[in-house]
Amino acid sequence: MGKSRKNRLYGSVVALCLLFLVAAFSSQLSYAADVNSVRLWRAPDHTRLVFDLSAPVEHKIFPLKSPARLVIDIADSAIKSAPTDLEFSETPISKLRYGRRNDKDLRVVLDLTDDIKPRSFVLAKHGDKHDRLVIDLYDKENETVKTVSEVTDIGQGRRDIIVAIDAGHGGEDPGALGPKKIREKDIVYKISQQLQKMVDAEPGYKAHMVRSGDYYIPLRKRRNTAREVRADIFISIHADAFKNPQASGASVFALSRRGATSETARFLASKENEADLIGGVGGVSLGDVDEMLAGVLVDLSMTASLAHSLDVGARVLGEIGKITKLHKHQVEQAGFAVLKSPDVPSILVETGFISNPEEARKLNTFGHRKKLAEAILSGVKAYFQDTPPAGSLVAWKKYGSGEVSHTIAKGDTLTGIANHYRVSVNDIKAANGLTNTQIKIGQILKIPAS
Repeated sequence: MGKSRKNRLYGSVVALCLLFLVAAFSSQLSYAADVNSVRLWRAPDHTRLVFDLSAPVEHKIFPLKSPARLVIDIADSAIKSAPTDLEFSETPISKLRYGRRNDKDLRVVLDLTDDIKPRSFVLAKHGDKHDRLVIDLYDKENETVKTVSEVTDIGQGRRDIIVAIDAGHGGEDPGALGPKKIREKDIVYKISQQLQKMVDAEPGYKAHMVRSGDYYIPLRKRRNTAREVRADIFISIHADAFKNPQASGASVFALSRRGATSETARFLASKENEADLIGGVGGVSLGDVDEMLAGVLVDLSMTASLAHSLDVGARVLGEIGKITKLHKHQVEQAGFAVLKSPDVPSILVETGFISNPEEARKLNTFGHRKKLAEAILSGVKAYFQDTPPAGSLVAWKKYGSGEVSHTIAKGDTLTGIANHYRVSVNDIKAANGLTNTQIKIGQILKIPAS
């Protein structure tokens, strides 16, 4: 064999060895994080894309035009398996593509059909939830104009009582998990739907579902939604788990400003208040608020609304006790974040412990959920029958007109009374010929229609 031929053969062997080594090295490439799965949620005003990660990551996003796209670069990462079960209908995404930006970074491209406002943030590992990258695509805002038919008044001085129904958890936050993979978010949403139908079927009442599908809403936004629709009551529905699977019974909670009334109340409030860490809230701004001024104003309003919360809570608890076991026979109190509305009476109903096998079985049946919804509505109706909001149909039926009178009791303030009846202080002053806000115990005030 000639020398030149030997050299060529030797070169070919070396080249083959190098190719083999490169291929072997490439197959062994490791990244700082794997994208284990990609999930998609649709909410009324935005679409949420969640990347489940094996470790924390750095990322950046930027839009491209002509055609419209959103690029997501995730540093030192790789997708473990191709996402094939994402449903893009009713979202602004038409397609998801991905590839390598360089040897290390993952590039994901979303092909878009509509204008969006993107927001991204990372959620650190918490409990049984791994690190996550969250991409929220907010829909382009459309200005809406309310029509006469959208107004809740039935007629002059005969408005509907608005019941805000909050089904706990949702979306990537399943809430507590029960036997046979029963999820709290599904159970409470079904109860909420049944309650909504019953409320809407009741003359003089109108339900507003805070969560109208399987998506997550931050706790602060839940209670603010009740205020935005001028709700007369806010009811948050749950079916939580406790560390002891033998714990059983339904409960009703109101806000506590001083501390929990029991260890169970403290435990449940702590768990519920962690929901934003699981459901995903990033970059929340509390706005520019003078803390001292805000504190004084909230204190005045919350004193009155808390008393009403305890009242309606006791009535709901009494009705629930007729159809199922109670965990406690009085309304408990704890620092639930979702109940911290300063001017809307708010209660949280724990319909049972989903961690208890027998209660989980009952909660998973239509009949028991229906009884729970009926009991909640009965308690709410009993409360409003005694203290109907001024200008409501319920008040008109009780008094023969929309006008309501209020006898001043110890601890009453004009601000608190105005908040309770959903009217302004100036309206009350004008209706009663008052020149200032001073009131006396035993004094009777006319409450004008709201």
